[in-house]
Amino acid sequence: MSEPLRNPEQILRRLEWTVIRRLDGLLHGDYRTLFRGFGLDLADLREYQYHDDVRHIDWNVTARLATPYVREYHEDRDVTAWFLLDLSPSLDFGSREMRKRGVSSDFVTVLARLLSRHGNRVGALFYGDRVDTVIPARSGRRHVLHILHTMLSRPQRSRSGATDLKVLLQTAFALMARRSLVFVVSDFVSAPGWEEPLARLALRHEIVAVRLYDPLELELPDLGLVTIQDAETSEQVLVDTHDRRFRKRFAFIAEQREKSLRSAFRQAGVDALELSTDDNLIDAILRFADLRKRRSQLAGGGSLPQHLEAIQ
Repeated sequence: MSEPLRNPEQILRRLEWTVIRRLDGLLHGDYRTLFRGFGLDLADLREYQYHDDVRHIDWNVTARLATPYVREYHEDRDVTAWFLLDLSPSLDFGSREMRKRGVSSDFVTVLARLLSRHGNRVGALFYGDRVDTVIPARSGRRHVLHILHTMLSRPQRSRSGATDLKVLLQTAFALMARRSLVFVVSDFVSAPGWEEPLARLALRHEIVAVRLYDPLELELPDLGLVTIQDAETSEQVLVDTHDRRFRKRFAFIAEQREKSLRSAFRQAGVDALELSTDDNLIDAILRFADLRKRRSQLAGGGSLPQHLEAIQ
């Protein structure tokens, strides 16, 4: 993944050649499992025939007509996907070439293109210090370019208020009536209180929390005296990273935050995909595919493979 390119068409073409083409070879027929619909639509009623599933008998119609009738359904194969995009200033951090904002745009572009080229619709909500942009769900390559262009053309804020993901999640709940596949793409550096709205949203939709992070946020190396600046308030503090006790306290606090985040995701009943600035995007999509397979197996009442049971 690389950030210097700012032209949406060039970025999408690069990702199509370097990521999507490779995924086509790795995923094969798994696209159907990844992007299947969520429900069944009633298509027709007809008289019961031998070998029909008795669970599909419509007992109300059967009682009225004194003849067994069964319901026929069409599977809803189309998916509507939404990207809830946290684009607050903290996403401008990155200890190497890639920033969290760049990881976000690459991930969203690839997933949106994979979804839209299979006939599904994708939409997006944009949050800076409030929800300021909503792109309705549509399909097609041009629509993916529109989402990417909107992400890239947003002015960078040097200072803002504290991020409040609760606002983004509550807005999404009010906006999205139809059951959808929802990606919450954020570093989850936020004011408290977003956990309950996330759990509420998960009751209606299938949620994937895409948590962005940089390795430097988990552990500090010995760099001597370093000035650290808050990306959202621009406040600065001078710290001595040569102090082993300071580095140990920093790592402990980061570990506690990691545990708290994972616990919040579990309690909300959402899948979590962790995505680092030094991550390989193809590996990340394959991890997402694994999440979807596991979710599909659980929904179908099947048991997980032994190596996946250990993860739960």
